[in-house]
Amino acid sequence: MSQFLNKVVVVTGGSDGIGKALVEAFLVLGAKVATCGRNYDKLYQLQSAHPGAPLLIHTADVSKEQDCRQFIDMTIKSFGTIDILINNAGISMRSIFEEAELDTLRKVMDINFWGTVYCTKFALPYILKNKGTIVGISSIAGYRGLPGRSGYSASKFAVNGWMEALRTELLESGTNVLWVCPGFTTSNIRNAALNKRGESQGESPMDEGKMMSSEECATHIIAAIEKRKRTIVLTFNGKRTVFMNRFFPSLTDKLVRKFFFKNGQLVK
Repeated sequence: MSQFLNKVVVVTGGSDGIGKALVEAFLVLGAKVATCGRNYDKLYQLQSAHPGAPLLIHTADVSKEQDCRQFIDMTIKSFGTIDILINNAGISMRSIFEEAELDTLRKVMDINFWGTVYCTKFALPYILKNKGTIVGISSIAGYRGLPGRSGYSASKFAVNGWMEALRTELLESGTNVLWVCPGFTTSNIRNAALNKRGESQGESPMDEGKMMSSEECATHIIAAIEKRKRTIVLTFNGKRTVFMNRFFPSLTDKLVRKFFFKNGQLVK
């Protein structure tokens, strides 16, 4: 029998990529799932693909405190409690800092960091009562600053540090706090990445065919929740980057620069 049978799982950003894969996987495992996103049409398509399933959808922008409050309130009204919160909603950017508008960095921070804080704040009383799990979908960029993604890296460093502090605060509560760093994974986050003007990039410069699928990533995340792990870093390249940056930071600077730049121009 699934450990998640009849558990209430909240997934932010569930209309695409890893979030969508998590929603569908948890439904298969018998959980009751609530998810939110900014695109109602995609959320409706997701709900239509699972007729009769215990799936709540809600249109919300997690950068807005009131939207997060309403989403959590709707979840409680529908399902009565929350056992697991997965803060998955996020956005990236692609621009060197010199050219990026400050509003671009601010928007990335508002979604990635404050969205995680808001949803966790409102869901926390229920999760504490159930001795449940809080998850933050972070990034390798939370361990290693990536050029062309300074605001994204800053937001993920913030998520990692905040969740580590929260985990320590809740260490004796029976509640688990887990942050996940997927590495390069096939998802919509690069297509939706902001350019220097804060507009959607609309394309991915990365080779998606060589990346871990969202479905495989979701499987690893669910296993980590089941085992109540502290943190996981996925993909070989992700683990290698974290290792290299910890023990050979100067060399990693050069390797990362070479990976993201060609002839002095940002290409990835």
